[in-house]
Amino acid sequence: MDYSKLAQLLFGGIDKTPEYYEEKFPLRNLPEGAKVTRFAPSPTGFLHIGGLFAALISERIAHQSGGRFILRIEDTDKKREVENGVSKIIDGLNSFGIKIDEGFVSHDEQSGEYGPYKQSERAKIYQCYAKALVEKGLAYPCFCTEEEISAIREKQEAQKLLPGYYGEFAACRNLTYEQIEKKINAGMPYVIRLKSPGSEDRRISFKDGIRGKIEMPENIVDVVILKSDGIPTYHFAHVVDDHLMRTTNVIRGDEWISSVPIHIQMFSMLGLKPPKYAHIAPIMKEDEGGKRKISKRKDPEAAVSWYIDEGYPVDGVMEYLLNLANYNFEDFRRANKTAPWTDFKLEMNKMSNSGALFDLVKLNDICKNKIGSYTAQRVYDLATEWAKTYDDELYNLLTANPEYSVTMFGFDRNPDKPRKDIGKWSEVRQAFSFMFDELFDGKYDEIDGVSKDDIASILDAYPQMYDENADSSAWFDTLKDLSEKLGFAREVKEYKKSPDAYKGHVGSVSNVLRVAVTGRTKSPDLYSIMKALGKDRVIERIKKYKEVTV
Repeated sequence: MDYSKLAQLLFGGIDKTPEYYEEKFPLRNLPEGAKVTRFAPSPTGFLHIGGLFAALISERIAHQSGGRFILRIEDTDKKREVENGVSKIIDGLNSFGIKIDEGFVSHDEQSGEYGPYKQSERAKIYQCYAKALVEKGLAYPCFCTEEEISAIREKQEAQKLLPGYYGEFAACRNLTYEQIEKKINAGMPYVIRLKSPGSEDRRISFKDGIRGKIEMPENIVDVVILKSDGIPTYHFAHVVDDHLMRTTNVIRGDEWISSVPIHIQMFSMLGLKPPKYAHIAPIMKEDEGGKRKISKRKDPEAAVSWYIDEGYPVDGVMEYLLNLANYNFEDFRRANKTAPWTDFKLEMNKMSNSGALFDLVKLNDICKNKIGSYTAQRVYDLATEWAKTYDDELYNLLTANPEYSVTMFGFDRNPDKPRKDIGKWSEVRQAFSFMFDELFDGKYDEIDGVSKDDIASILDAYPQMYDENADSSAWFDTLKDLSEKLGFAREVKEYKKSPDAYKGHVGSVSNVLRVAVTGRTKSPDLYSIMKALGKDRVIERIKKYKEVTV
């Protein structure tokens, strides 16, 4: 067969050659060892936490080496594409500080010299490389209908054979030029298939960046490379795009391991060097005594937007994902308490082959530590930023008196012993409701170990003794004096030495006042709270508490 004539018949409108694109997209001028990675999602729904995980790893591997990180949109599956799908992906990555060097840098903006970065805009490039394969006799048109393909599959299943379009089942593989021309002139739809040179008795091997050496059977199937509308399959687009964008390392989910033989074969048939592959295990979740993948349908935490809506701090989430990626991140954090997470060197050979177990408790602990390490001003800035979108009332309360709010967030803010009262911004309302009359619900924790009569005595006596201008030491001395006056020990150790001699100790007295002022038996430093609230509000709260409890 005259394959050049066939190529012209199939791709008469394609006038560019692979050489043209090789020149247009030359090797990158990057430092030695610099890696080019990409994240290539499909705009078929929200950004999954597993997608953010993969993007983070790819971004780190690129930027640690002085390389480039690309965001490419694989939108060949138009049937599953959702409205604003690209925007959802970009918003998710931007929200968590993933720095995009090339590709889609905003909702409608592409940046870089190796684009376009959306597959639907690259049809002629794919067709050019498909044409080159046809010219070499390495690809051909297939006119088989869905019904015919189904019949082949049923026959293979009945004979317990490898499913697929190959060998004796590849009905269109050996069509003559005249047969092909006749079918095309008759308007019959067709796809373009790779003419696989693979053999069942041969195996391929490759080194996976995470899993090490992997051996697999060679691909023998004549896979589709162009669909009937001229749009490429994932396999073919992946090969052409990663080559022309000069991707050095492809980091993706382990569901693609089975496709590696196809991809390596395609690179070889095109005369191109494949990138290095690394396949990430999925993020798992415990469920009914077992493990399963985090599900888009079952788990709200599967969506990256959920973390934004809940108000998790960005660096907390990223540190948690780095914990999942590399077991030694915690060692790094202990040794570098104030360093940004971007200082950590991620190593793919320290990633697990099995899926990391997602743990919301662990995430919350990390985020509580992160927020605990922030300055009061930063907590205020980030909390108000979140509340502006998600909690109008809280936003108005926080911004009505910024100085008051910053003071509130500064309670017990000790860098050596971080507070752990909030792990996300949606917890601010509940954690600090006692600081705002509008949020104070008038509910009070039970007080153990102090009688109602003694509670009444404390509440009656304290307002007469309260000096809002006293420093913390003098204020505490006043509490001791009141304790002694009412039959409570001035010191805890005195009470422990002779518990029968006292009604309780100064902590008991302080706890009564704490509940009266905050509604809670546990709170930040009581002196600081009272100071911020002011004497009038403190006394008013004591009065109200007495009315409802005594």
